[in-house]
Amino acid sequence: MSQRKATSGAGRATIRDVAERAGVSVASVSRALSGTYPVSDELRRRVMKAVGDLDYVTNAHARSLAGGGTPTVAILVNDITGAAFAHVAKGVEGAAALRGWLSLVGTTGDEPERELALVNLMRQQGVAAVVLLGGAYDHDEYQPRMARFARSLDAAGSHLVLVGRPPLEGDVPATTVDYDNEGGAYAMASHLLSAGHRRVLVLPGHAELSVAQGRLRGAQRAFEAYGVLFDPGLVRHGPYDYAHGYDAVGAALHETPDFTAVLAGTDVVAAGAMQALRAAGLRVPEDVSVVGYDDIPLASQLTPQLTTVHVPYEEMGRVALRAVADRRRGGAGRGGSADAEHLVLGTHVVVRHSVRPPGVRG
Repeated sequence: MSQRKATSGAGRATIRDVAERAGVSVASVSRALSGTYPVSDELRRRVMKAVGDLDYVTNAHARSLAGGGTPTVAILVNDITGAAFAHVAKGVEGAAALRGWLSLVGTTGDEPERELALVNLMRQQGVAAVVLLGGAYDHDEYQPRMARFARSLDAAGSHLVLVGRPPLEGDVPATTVDYDNEGGAYAMASHLLSAGHRRVLVLPGHAELSVAQGRLRGAQRAFEAYGVLFDPGLVRHGPYDYAHGYDAVGAALHETPDFTAVLAGTDVVAAGAMQALRAAGLRVPEDVSVVGYDDIPLASQLTPQLTTVHVPYEEMGRVALRAVADRRRGGAGRGGSADAEHLVLGTHVVVRHSVRPPGVRG
């Protein structure tokens, strides 16, 4: 039996396993890893090779994984300034604080290499879980990449939680906490259609973003259900920011000015759309109706107040933390169970004052 197989049955490799593989003493391994004692290059090379072969995790918080210290949860987000992400992080942190856990927040900048580096760093630090927030781009490497993250964290006694991202396929040790994204868009498009709108400018988000794809599908399903032709020429893809809402509406007013409503992919995009309409001398909702998605506090602060889709972001964060706590209490996620879990929360339309039946523009 190989040394790799001998250690895998007992869970994580130990410092004694590394010493045996490298053919040195435990004290030598400790000195080589600490970096505070002079050791030969040959000794360091042998130790580091054994560490790599055994997938050994060195960390100062191993006692937390064993239940003897304060568990820590790492929250990784593309952009910490995003209001929706902030509410999820608040939910995670609040639920963690109630249990006496610590929370860390890191930003990936939507860069795959930085995301990988942060996941590995959190793994080495012995966190109880890594929570990845926000949509993912629909690339071929997404599923295998996340599966590698999940298995690597599981082998180290940690757990991967995806919030607002596509669930992983197959037998992967990860938890997905999601919401009915497509259903929310379906309900919102239905609200516009029931008000009489037929020409709707849709700003779903970046074309390759999983969240945007779901919101576009939901809108298209609603048009189909109502027997109304959906015009792809009224779809404008772009980032979830104010500038995109402003620019997309400004361009559409020149290219396809007959739209009577705007279905924005987020409330922030809707705010930009409303300002572009005002700049063009149009009133909301008298001339053009506008709806959003997310129901962040901004939605009720706009004039008129924005009709939007409520997403339970803070509750998603609490659910994510509870899922991790339940796994730890049940002994799962420590190199043992590889069960995947997919939890879905509901969404609903919040009707305010930004929608009216279509009128005739002067």
